[in-house]
Amino acid sequence: MVTISEILRISRPRFWIYEAATFAVIGAVSAFQGFAFLSGWRYWIFAFYFLIPANILIYGINDIFDYETDKYNPKKGDTAYESLVTPQKQKFVWIWIILTNILFVPFLPAHLPTILAFVAFIFFASFYSALPIRAKARPLLDSTFSAGHYVATGVFGYYLAGGTDFPTLGVVAGMLWCVAMHAYSAVPDIAADSRAKLKTVAIIIGKKNTIFVCWALYVLAALIAFEAIPVASSMGAVVFSIVMYRSVQTKTEQELFKVYTYFPVINTFVGAVVSAELIVRGVF
Repeated sequence: MVTISEILRISRPRFWIYEAATFAVIGAVSAFQGFAFLSGWRYWIFAFYFLIPANILIYGINDIFDYETDKYNPKKGDTAYESLVTPQKQKFVWIWIILTNILFVPFLPAHLPTILAFVAFIFFASFYSALPIRAKARPLLDSTFSAGHYVATGVFGYYLAGGTDFPTLGVVAGMLWCVAMHAYSAVPDIAADSRAKLKTVAIIIGKKNTIFVCWALYVLAALIAFEAIPVASSMGAVVFSIVMYRSVQTKTEQELFKVYTYFPVINTFVGAVVSAELIVRGVF
């Protein structure tokens, strides 16, 4: 059996804000339709969905298909940084994933772009880890799928809040930013992934090269978004440049992992600045 507390731990509470904020603030506010969406019942239903059930889907499937890698990873285990989903627990995790996600399908609006955005989220989030695609085992495709589900969440929020034209620049900048975020997250796992013979961008091009690529992608994303959110994009470029510089200077896995543990807080902070600037722009 898998208890509620176990499934919540599997869903990575420290990362809940990523998907939820992408939908609830960045996606919805970027539609620039004022704050009328706050009174819509669907907004609150899907705000909850992207806070918890969506993360049960993402990380539950990830942990099921990653067992052969995770069993070598020191940050996985009952008392470690993250849970280890053993084969005995996998059936129960699947039940949790299906039940907590299918309940929200009837609440989708009868609006094709919104439905397609939701389907895109499910597709990218599921097949990032799941067979037959298992994008995370395919360098470059792994970062693309990881970025794809975050961007799809934002597009879903955008349409649900009344957005009309497809947000092309936002999607491009978001994809670059999220690809960098994903590629960087693979760097601390180089040793464990190598033992499991899992190929990632970080393994193929190495620690320093991966960090430099991430650095470039963050800066490029900030440049693309500069016209829309000059303050947030400038701050994001500076903050992540500092993180990337500090990361490339680390000498041991322990030092790098310590920097990595600050990453969720830094992402949340930058995301809050992006949201605040979008809100100001939408109001004034």
